[in-house]
Amino acid sequence: MRPGNWPAATGRSAPSSKADPDRPVSASLLDRLITAIQYLIPQHGYCALVHWIAHCRTPWFKTALIHAFIRLQGVDMEEALEPDPAAYEDFNAFFTRALKLQARPVAGPGLLASPVDGTISQIGTIRRGSLLQAKGHDYRLAALLGDEALAERLEGGAFVTLYLSPRDYHRVHMPLAGTLEAMRYVPGSLFSVNERTTRTIPGLFTRNERLVMDFSGEVEPLVVVMVGAIGVGGLETVWAGEITPPHGTTGREWRYPGAGEGSVRLAKGAELGRFNLGSTVILALPAGTVEWDEGLTPGTPVRMGQPLGRLLHPAPPTDNQQPTTDN
Repeated sequence: MRPGNWPAATGRSAPSSKADPDRPVSASLLDRLITAIQYLIPQHGYCALVHWIAHCRTPWFKTALIHAFIRLQGVDMEEALEPDPAAYEDFNAFFTRALKLQARPVAGPGLLASPVDGTISQIGTIRRGSLLQAKGHDYRLAALLGDEALAERLEGGAFVTLYLSPRDYHRVHMPLAGTLEAMRYVPGSLFSVNERTTRTIPGLFTRNERLVMDFSGEVEPLVVVMVGAIGVGGLETVWAGEITPPHGTTGREWRYPGAGEGSVRLAKGAELGRFNLGSTVILALPAGTVEWDEGLTPGTPVRMGQPLGRLLHPAPPTDNQQPTTDN
């Protein structure tokens, strides 16, 4: 892989599409107050503190924290591969816990699988280089990806934004089989990514720290974006390990070969990474590749592996059933 450095991308919102008749959602006074507090918090320092707490291995502390979280969030430990809260070495190990294989069946051939447990924030079509953040609020795809050429290849395509709440399963999986072409770390802020801040902060996802992954395969490019948020202790992938912390101020890019040493090939449903607390995942696909399930609208809860849509030109089945990383 070939690392590269380039200046941090600056986020800004694009004007709302004239074709969209919906008026912007007005942020309430409470929305604006809570958002204003986030501007004042030393975001990266706060995340460093969260990271330290999440990785603290003092037995009484980490076990009490895990038990309190299970009670407050109603976590179903019967789904966990390790159901005993005391068995986890720290809170982060519990938070990113593996699930039993049968807990999340993966959608079959010809279907796009959800990469995460979460709630659909927005779903739709990429129009004139913009994605919908909240009703009446758009943002530029190129600013999100940090790559104008990649954004152009996705024009007219499909996107879905998935929000992970604290109680959700926090590993990210492949929606389709694919080979990693490139990974890009884009530094940025760490605002919350909940419904309140999507209504209040223009271009939110282009402002926050994120990891952009570009895959080739049955659909190409298949772009998966992991967006950081306040309280997110780190972004991690199965092939490169922990990308953050530390939270950088300069972007980084890695290119990967399609085969041989250093290549990364992942099967559909295979884990690709995880949030060490947090956040949001955005999928983007080219035009004419997928038709979204009609029942999926903003606010719809989804589970990892469930079908999100039908591929319009599915590839024939292959014998590539297992994820591989040759680096």
